[in-house]
Amino acid sequence: MNLSPNFTLEEATFSETAVRMGIDNNPSPEQLENMKKTAEGMEKVRALLGKPIRVSSWLRLPAVNQAIGGAAKSSHMDGWAVDFTCPSFGDPYTVAKALKESDIQVDQVIHEFGRWVHVSFAPELRGQFLTIFKPQNKYVPGILTAEEYSKVA
Repeated sequence: MNLSPNFTLEEATFSETAVRMGIDNNPSPEQLENMKKTAEGMEKVRALLGKPIRVSSWLRLPAVNQAIGGAAKSSHMDGWAVDFTCPSFGDPYTVAKALKESDIQVDQVIHEFGRWVHVSFAPELRGQFLTIFKPQNKYVPGILTAEEYSKVA
C-alpha cells in the first residue's frame, strides 16, 4: 500500500528491532491516517531535495520505541515522525539545513548525531530546529555541525 506517490506503508512500518523481537509494528487506523499526513510532508521534503530518501525509522509502536530507547513521548509512536537520510543530496547536516531554509511547515527537525535527520509533522507545527550529538546527548537549538555543537552544548 502506498501512503503517497513515493512512500509505502511497508517502508514506514519496517523495523529491524520489531522483526528481531517479534513485535507487531502495524498501525491503528488513527496512526495510519497520521502516517498519510506525514507522507504528504515527506513528499514536500523529497521535492525540496530532488532525490530519493532512505527511511530508517517511521512508525514505532510503544514496544518498539521502548526497545530502541526512543523518547517517552516520541512522535514516531503516533506516525508523525520520520528518521531519514538523503545521501545523493548531501550529509544529514546539509539536509537539515536545507529543511530549515525551506518554507516546509514542520513540528521538528533534528540533526541527530551527524547520522540522520529526524523530521516531525505533528499537528503542533512548532517549527523547532535542534541538534544532538554524543557524548553530551543534549538537544540544542539550531542546525549545527559537530564543531559548532561542541561549543554550545
